[in-house]
Amino acid sequence: MTPDPRRPPVTAASGSDGPAGGTSADLVLAEPDEELAARTAARFAAAGVTTLVCHDGAEALLQIGAHHPRMVLLGAPLPVVGAARVTELIAKLHPVPVLVGAGPGGAHEATAALAKGAVALVARPYRAAEILPLFSGGTAPAEPEQTLVVGDIELDAAGFHVHVRGRPLHLPVREFLLLRYLMERPNRVVSRQELSRALWGTDKPDSNTLTVHIRRVRNRLREGVGSRCTIDAIRGLGYRLECGPTARTGAPAASIRPAPQR
Repeated sequence: MTPDPRRPPVTAASGSDGPAGGTSADLVLAEPDEELAARTAARFAAAGVTTLVCHDGAEALLQIGAHHPRMVLLGAPLPVVGAARVTELIAKLHPVPVLVGAGPGGAHEATAALAKGAVALVARPYRAAEILPLFSGGTAPAEPEQTLVVGDIELDAAGFHVHVRGRPLHLPVREFLLLRYLMERPNRVVSRQELSRALWGTDKPDSNTLTVHIRRVRNRLREGVGSRCTIDAIRGLGYRLECGPTARTGAPAASIRPAPQR
């Protein structure tokens, strides 16, 4: 059945039935997982964000054209029309900021969407606390693209690249987000609950999930590329990315610099 652009399939709004056909909306959420989409829309509605939900890329393009949202959030992988192609068409036809959230099997598609102009990669399941601040002024973050540098690790969030002393380190999406979160808080203990909320949207994921991801990132850093940084487990408290002065001679423990032009 061809989607009707005048009637969004699911609308979540605070205190209303959602936008009428042709009017604007705050967010178009294209998420193939219907249960996740409903939960996410409810969280945004509670924050006063009018959200139009659809479940594939073709329908997303119709809703974007009909309702002119302030922002678009694409789940990857996205059926019918992929996230990268949707991002490319949005840039040409209806320029608005695009965020992309990568699920299992969606890393390649999310990376391609970033290359086509998506402004950020966000955790999926989605965290309202990460996305809602981007609605300030209805635009993407004003800061230029940046590379985060901690010890001998360089992470380009926009380009989805990690290098250790010049050597590339390839990470799946969730491990990339985990490393980024710890790099934003170097030499600081981060609790398991905080990491679980940031990466999975819950305080209580499967008991081994976080432990397994921490171990994988730690091993990739140490054995894969020989980083001098370590992820230490602090018993009863959480985890700490430790990058002392020996990790990078003459460099501070953490710094941020503009990413090279691509």
